[in-house]
Amino acid sequence: MIYTVTLNPSIDYVISLDEMQVGLVNRLKSASKFPGGKGINVSRILNELDVENTALGFLGGFTGQFVATALTELRVHSDFVGIKEDTRINVKIHAQQETELNALGPNIDDEELSQFMAKFDQVGAGDVVIFSGSVPANLPQTLYDDIIKKIGQNGASFAVDTTGQGLLDTLDSRPLVVKPNNHELGDLFGVKLTSDDQIEEYGKKLIEMGAQNVMISMAGEGGMLVTEDQVFRSFAPKGTVVNSVGAGDSMLAGFVGELVKSHDKQRAFKQGLACGSATAFSLDIATKAKIDEVANAIEIFEK
Repeated sequence: MIYTVTLNPSIDYVISLDEMQVGLVNRLKSASKFPGGKGINVSRILNELDVENTALGFLGGFTGQFVATALTELRVHSDFVGIKEDTRINVKIHAQQETELNALGPNIDDEELSQFMAKFDQVGAGDVVIFSGSVPANLPQTLYDDIIKKIGQNGASFAVDTTGQGLLDTLDSRPLVVKPNNHELGDLFGVKLTSDDQIEEYGKKLIEMGAQNVMISMAGEGGMLVTEDQVFRSFAPKGTVVNSVGAGDSMLAGFVGELVKSHDKQRAFKQGLACGSATAFSLDIATKAKIDEVANAIEIFEK
């Protein structure tokens, strides 16, 4: 089983208009509501790939009920802890530029957190837990570490999509994969990466520090996968980017989902790139049909 963790889910209220004018009344061209959260995005892509998974996290209030209902309609299996405060609403504005207004989210009390931690008693050998995003300020900042230690004792693996010190702190526990972009990778070591050779060099440093695989996204330049004994490179497929939200989550989902099924790292890298690009080319999280279409245009080269 793959478990995804969304500590601070949301309703994503996506609106579009030709031009956003501050201080004036703006008329929208369209408005849509989606269940939001990085781990939820991962679960949705895993569903498209027919990979069994369970979404974990916290949901509360009428907004949480909307998310729960939407996930049921999307056939996402979930086991969220019910909380007293409302799940947040984030606003995504598509105008002359993409703008996001992200709420802080609810406070989680000790009892709610205890119920959440108990969910990981069922996680064992062969399972993978995917952590996406940072830990909210109102939760213990050691939470990921606490869960990683707990599931590690039971023989489970984990993947993490976070940045900075939070990413570095997980390396001793040998994450299945970490997924910085090229700028985040450079920031980890205080350098600016300007070439493939440099990206490979610093990807290998993360391998030496404990990561089993390092998947580096490079926006319009494609991506690179550094493993313990191989390096793969691919360039971005052609397409019109209409939505950057969820593309990184989709990339991680595609990689882990395929790796769990086939244990083939090259195939997993290709699936990750296909899922990430397909979501970037879609208004919402990508469909299986779009993922397959994009995958046909992706070539992987071993360096």
